[in-house]
Order: sequence, then structure tokens, then C-alpha cells
Amino acid sequence: MKRRGLREAEQRLADADYRLTPQRALILRLLFEHQGEHLSAEELHALVGRTNPEVGLATVYRTLELLTELRVLQAVDLGDGRARYELAGEDRHSHHHLLCLSCGRVEEVRDDLLERLEQSVEAEHGFAILDHQVKFVGLCRECRTRERWKDDPERGEGEGPGG
Repeated sequence: MKRRGLREAEQRLADADYRLTPQRALILRLLFEHQGEHLSAEELHALVGRTNPEVGLATVYRTLELLTELRVLQAVDLGDGRARYELAGEDRHSHHHLLCLSCGRVEEVRDDLLERLEQSVEAEHGFAILDHQVKFVGLCRECRTRERWKDDPERGEGEGPGG
């Protein structure tokens, strides 16, 4: 599946008359290898640098912009002040995200929870919705468990498992 998706992304570049330069090929490969990690340009640049330190941050930014334009990638705002990128899906809409305020973990929710709301908005306002982005902000299961453990007076302040 990843290899097919990579070939399709490379084909989109070719169809739009862009060359698959070694830098673009490396960036694409890394994006597919780190699928689901919601990398920022800086994080991707660090990964690129491990293989080819000659590739500059500006090249990474330009490539991300191009791949977003070609709908290979989608930029998402996860609330940390940086654009993060994920592979664009075939679906009409993107998925939703769960963001943990404690550890920074990002989880994806695959169900489109707003389909009925969209239909209602489109019907009432005559507005053609192309996409939406939803993020739920809170504490992940692990952090909630850790917080409960820390706050349990019978276990003592700051004691962890086995302590």
C-alpha cells in the first residue's frame, strides 16, 4: 500500500510537469515512512538531514508547499504554532485529531463525525462544504491514568507503580 501510494504521488508530480528530483524523492519517501506522525517542516528537515545534509530547510518548505498544492499532502493545524503535514486521503474529508495537552500525543479519529451536520448546513445555507478540520483537545488515556495515580491520596503524592 505505501509503495503504491508513493508511486501515485510521484505520478502526480510527473502529471503536473514537475521533475522528481533526488531531494523530492527523499522527502516523499520519508513522508510515507513516517505516515501518521504529523511532521512539521523542521522535523522533516531533521530526518532529511540524516540521509542528505545538503538539503536545506527552504527546499523542504518548497517541496511541502508543492505537494500540498498537488493534493499529495494536507497541512493540518494541531495548535502548536507550526503547520504539520499528513498524506492526503482519497476521502472527501480529512479525519479528526485528538491532541493531548500533557504529552503532546496526536491520535487520529477515522470516522467522519460531522457528515449529518454538513448536510444540514449545505441544505440550509446552500454552501458547498469541501472539507473541515476538527481537533479535540484534552488528555490521552495514558496521561489521565498517570494523573489519577498521582492524585490518589491513598497511594501518596508522586509515588508511581511499585513505589
